[in-house]
Amino acid sequence: MADGGVRAPRADAARNREQLLAVAARVFASADTEPPMRAIAREAGVGIATLYRHFPTRESLVDAVYRDQVVRLTAGARELLGRLPPAAAMRRWTDLFGDWIATKNGMLDTLLAMIESGEIAHARTRTELLAAITTILDAGRAAGDLRSDVTAEDIAASLIGIFTVAPRPRHEARADRLLDLLMDGLRPAARPA
Repeated sequence: MADGGVRAPRADAARNREQLLAVAARVFASADTEPPMRAIAREAGVGIATLYRHFPTRESLVDAVYRDQVVRLTAGARELLGRLPPAAAMRRWTDLFGDWIATKNGMLDTLLAMIESGEIAHARTRTELLAAITTILDAGRAAGDLRSDVTAEDIAASLIGIFTVAPRPRHEARADRLLDLLMDGLRPAARPA
């Protein structure tokens, strides 16, 4: 048993949960409205009872997907910096952010209700995401491949604007072009020889 007398989930149960989170994120991203829970279970290849065993309510599923994606974004910043130069890490991170925004397509009503009720701390999420952006910006400044006058708030506002006018997945090519233009603007100006 794990700490506190709570039994750790079996390996197959943990795999089912992770599969459900991944499938739910994918279904939410491709939906225009909130999909039925049954559609998520079907897409994941599990019965509705399995879905409800892991996530007894739509809110619990939305909360889990939302938190999982925030963790992926914050950990993703460090992971990307561990294997890519800062400017390349920033560009890849903007794709992760776009995926996170797209996931909200199919859970927006529930998510907004949860934020309104205080079930999800939007301010904390914002702080965590700005910290992830700052991590990449600081590394980019130190390496000399990202401008020193850009703030995490600038990046966040730019990304929200980009994904508002070019939402994924329908406008993937346009979003990629706008993200590339953003990256061009983030590089320091070449110094005259």
